[in-house]
Amino acid sequence: MTPHSPEVPGTPSAPAIKPPRHFALRLLIGLIVGIVGLILIVILTVCFGLAMAYPNLPDLDSLTDYHPKIPMRIFSADNVLIGEFGEERRNLVRIKDIPDVMKKAVLTAEDDRFYEHGGVDYVGIVRAALNNLSGGPKQGASTITQQVARNFFLSSEQTLKRKAYEILLAWKIEHNLPKDQILEVYMNQIYLGQRSFGFSSAAQIYFGKSLQEISVAEAAMLAGLPKAPSAYNPVVNPKRAKARQQYILQRMLSLNYITAQQYEQARNEELKIKPDSNEFGMHAEYVAEMARQLVYEQFKEEAYTRGLNVFTTITKADQDAAYLALRRGVMEYEKRHGYRGPEAFITIPDAKDEADEAIEAELAEHPDSDDMVAALVMKVTPQKVYAQLASGEEITISGPGLAFASTWLGDKAAPSHRIKRGAVIRVV
Repeated sequence: MTPHSPEVPGTPSAPAIKPPRHFALRLLIGLIVGIVGLILIVILTVCFGLAMAYPNLPDLDSLTDYHPKIPMRIFSADNVLIGEFGEERRNLVRIKDIPDVMKKAVLTAEDDRFYEHGGVDYVGIVRAALNNLSGGPKQGASTITQQVARNFFLSSEQTLKRKAYEILLAWKIEHNLPKDQILEVYMNQIYLGQRSFGFSSAAQIYFGKSLQEISVAEAAMLAGLPKAPSAYNPVVNPKRAKARQQYILQRMLSLNYITAQQYEQARNEELKIKPDSNEFGMHAEYVAEMARQLVYEQFKEEAYTRGLNVFTTITKADQDAAYLALRRGVMEYEKRHGYRGPEAFITIPDAKDEADEAIEAELAEHPDSDDMVAALVMKVTPQKVYAQLASGEEITISGPGLAFASTWLGDKAAPSHRIKRGAVIRVV
């Protein structure tokens, strides 16, 4: 055993070893403080910029004193529309006269929290972001108020500056206009395809009905148009329009805007879309043009935006009788002098998809004239002509129906007049 050496009084002891400093913890705290500070600086900078920009926002006179462009309309003496002139087809409807089902369909499609947010829907922004990140159907977060701000005051450019102004304008609009007035402006101003602006005009153009007559299914179809008027146009893109309508109906059900019974009925309802958006109550084109010229002489360009209604002295019964008599006389003249030949020729591709596109494009250049329908010849034999209509329906012309043009079927007919594959003809 080694003897323990006694400690000498006054001798200094060995220095204690200090624990290592927690550099990682300090670094983390500093990083967090720096990030928070940076965020605060950004927020303060943005708030300062918004505060400076807000007083410079445009006045809201065009909204508070809303006077949209409404076309000139020409009527017969018995109130039948015979002509319409103006860039924008619109019927101004007050919010109290818009059916509840139409308002609910629009809110479902565009902004179901419209009556809850203050112009910018922060809940909707988060919901759309999470949905888009999860791979669901792409959703936007622009509110109806933001769309009004964009349509009236801003360009369509996609920049942060424009988006900031859009948000500021949305706040200003919400501060100065009641919710119902904002919705009224939106539902009268929005573009819905086929030169129609506002849901009242769209109901007439697509369904031939007033806004008060539309069904739940029709309301859902119209409500799908603001997102992309061309892509969801039921005239030119019926399949995509139907898919969009079904989605809106499902959301209306989930929001308790419609019952399960209404949903099933609307989901299975077969909609009758007007094929010709330019149809009027009767043929009186020359009378309508004469009236337009007279009104233009007095009001100039304002004639097309002031919503003038012009009434003529003709009646539907008299005009229909005159039109039919003239048409009958022209047809008899054509029969006496023989068939003049096809209106045009195209080369039909062999591939079916390409052929369908070519046929659709060509027949679109030859609109129907009452019961005289344009058709494209697909095949010709000495006794029969096989043709296709714009609807895709295939028809066969033979016997007495072909006698009028039989001289243009053979090889001896002039190439420019011969009825052959790719010829555009008229059938009755």
